[in-house]
Amino acid sequence: MSGAVLVAVAAAIGNLLQGWDNAIIAGAVLYIKREFKLESEPTIEGLIVAMSLIGATCITTCSGGISDWLGRRPMLIISSFLYFLSGLVMLWSPNVYILLLARLLDGFGVGLAVTLVPVYISETAPPEIRGLLNTLPQFTGSIGMFLSYCMVFGMSLMALPNWRLMLGVLSIPSLVYFALTVFFLPESPRWLVSKGRMSEAKKVLQRLRGREDVAGEMALLVEGLGVGGETSIEEYIIGPANEDIEDHDTSADKDRIKLYGPEEGLSWVARPVTGRSTLGLVSQHGSIANRSALGLVDPLVTLFGSVHEKLPETGSMRSTLFPHFGSMFSVGGNQARNEEWDEESVDREGEDYQSDGAGGDSDGNLQSPLISRQATSLEKDMVPTAHGSLSSLRHDSLMQANGGEQVGSMGIGGGWQLAWKWSEKEGQNGKKEGGFKRIYLHQEGVPGSRRGSLVSLPGADAPTDSEYVHAAALVSQPALYSKELMKQHLVGPALVHPAETAKGPSWNDLFEPGVKHALVVGVGIQILQQFSGINGVLYYTPQILEQAGVGVLLSNLGISSSSASLLISGITTLLMLPSIAVAMRLMDIAGRRSLLLTTIPVLITSLLILVIGSVVKIGNVVHAAISTISVVLYFCFFVMGFGPIPNILCAEIFPTRVRGICIAICALTFWICDIIVTYSLPVLLKSVGLAGVFGMYAVVCVISWVFVFLKVPETKGMPLEVITEFFSVGAKQVAAAKNN
Repeated sequence: MSGAVLVAVAAAIGNLLQGWDNAIIAGAVLYIKREFKLESEPTIEGLIVAMSLIGATCITTCSGGISDWLGRRPMLIISSFLYFLSGLVMLWSPNVYILLLARLLDGFGVGLAVTLVPVYISETAPPEIRGLLNTLPQFTGSIGMFLSYCMVFGMSLMALPNWRLMLGVLSIPSLVYFALTVFFLPESPRWLVSKGRMSEAKKVLQRLRGREDVAGEMALLVEGLGVGGETSIEEYIIGPANEDIEDHDTSADKDRIKLYGPEEGLSWVARPVTGRSTLGLVSQHGSIANRSALGLVDPLVTLFGSVHEKLPETGSMRSTLFPHFGSMFSVGGNQARNEEWDEESVDREGEDYQSDGAGGDSDGNLQSPLISRQATSLEKDMVPTAHGSLSSLRHDSLMQANGGEQVGSMGIGGGWQLAWKWSEKEGQNGKKEGGFKRIYLHQEGVPGSRRGSLVSLPGADAPTDSEYVHAAALVSQPALYSKELMKQHLVGPALVHPAETAKGPSWNDLFEPGVKHALVVGVGIQILQQFSGINGVLYYTPQILEQAGVGVLLSNLGISSSSASLLISGITTLLMLPSIAVAMRLMDIAGRRSLLLTTIPVLITSLLILVIGSVVKIGNVVHAAISTISVVLYFCFFVMGFGPIPNILCAEIFPTRVRGICIAICALTFWICDIIVTYSLPVLLKSVGLAGVFGMYAVVCVISWVFVFLKVPETKGMPLEVITEFFSVGAKQVAAAKNN
């Protein structure tokens, strides 16, 4: 996974520049005021600081849609160029108006980086370490702030500090970032698949994962193109085909799904059962936690929780469900494996099949469906066509026909398995209608009274007892299912190439129940984060440390008040780094939801102590000590939870097709709330005082904890496509409950 890690580190440099910019202006504005004589012009002084916020807010309104159109990588390149250009203009700045323009350009770069870096990392990272990698922007941002404070502090000790040099230094790291975005960062594979550029997406995935076989994840990315659709929660018992799967609830043999191993003659069978899986029980009846909360807990939270309670202990990218299964695209015998997605040509009923993606934003020679079509009648066994590469699926492939049913199964990370099944039902005219169903399988926990835990596969160390897997499943239509093609008796899990159905995001997609549900979570947590008090505590920190005697100590060392303020801010930022490192470690172990529920109470306690310290008169030394400890605890636990997690969640919970637009909505909410909190703080301090402000922040943190408990699901270790499928299921359950 080193490829994905290096790409995430390079992308996170955009947030390092954002942190650098935030800190540098705090020090430079002290000297800008003197040169331009702005002591009597507080509005202009405020604009110099705020122009970056204004620029970020403006660019965010269109960044999501443009990134869905142009791609993630071009927007990061533009962001790095804007950083570089703004640094040069600030270095020149002959007057305050040019400086304001430079700050606006800088804000554009900040807005693009803050909005798109989490999305880019989420779309390139493997599920098992996605949380860790998406905490990198918070870490690098804090590093940028610390380095900036150190540089400004050092320059403030000079006889004539040069604020232009302070601001212009930004162009040096931004030039490094520009080079990385142009020459090192690949395009997001999910965006490439959404545009039908399968060959490029495959090469990027191979580079990111460090292996040749990426067929499973490629198929997953295609399935993630859908928005909405009917999804059901089912349950299967899976075992060797020659074993008797003992279960009185199993359906008839005609309903079974056969799974084939990589060697001829080795097969496995899955039979649907009812009323057993944790996931299924939760979806139908709700959980104990749900009922104990008087039905207030979102069913979606319970659904996600039921999965994580039974998550198999594995750090592998491959699923534990079928640990020895090869790829669905394996070629039998000793024939070399060939997964060239862009070099097939399949005839359809005697006509040359040409993909619509042959031009425009698709590869010029892309002329094949995603998974080769198999020319066969619905009533007959599948007979592979005589083509090379993907269509050379032999009898021992993972995709075979048995009694009208066939399935391909692949690990997609996080203990999940991707499969398809063929199903038929009676149509309105009495004729059988068939179609493929996509299945996301997840192994259920196996109680001790049951036999075995994993399918016993040849070559594995397995007990002699008969074994089977109890698996929950999300079953829905494939993303590229086409009824028109089914009339021609063509069979394949993905019947149409993505380039044929590729389309940009639609505003109508935002009103799909699962997307609306995710927007409520994303927008809600962004609002609560901004009003949880971080800006107020940052504002108050220098005063707290001054009371603790730090200012006096620095003064005795000959450091001026301005330099002391910068040094104190640098020390405060330095305290954040170890806590963020801990959060990076815990993000994929404890999980996002658990970290929030654990860290928010510490924020509440710290704020209440600050309120009490402001109201109750105690000794100066004791007050300074208690306040300092409270502030340090607040910072450390904020950056472990409420700091990085809102952006991580927002980058995970939206479908690929509308992810850019939705993340832009959440980011716009972030910037608007940031502006409101920043400029309302002085007013609130005058009207309700420091104790009142911290009291309000404590109330918001209490509301935040309740919101997280009721509405925010746990997404650790789950593929993005599975997360969005869960949101769709949960939203429809909520709607059904309201209707009933």
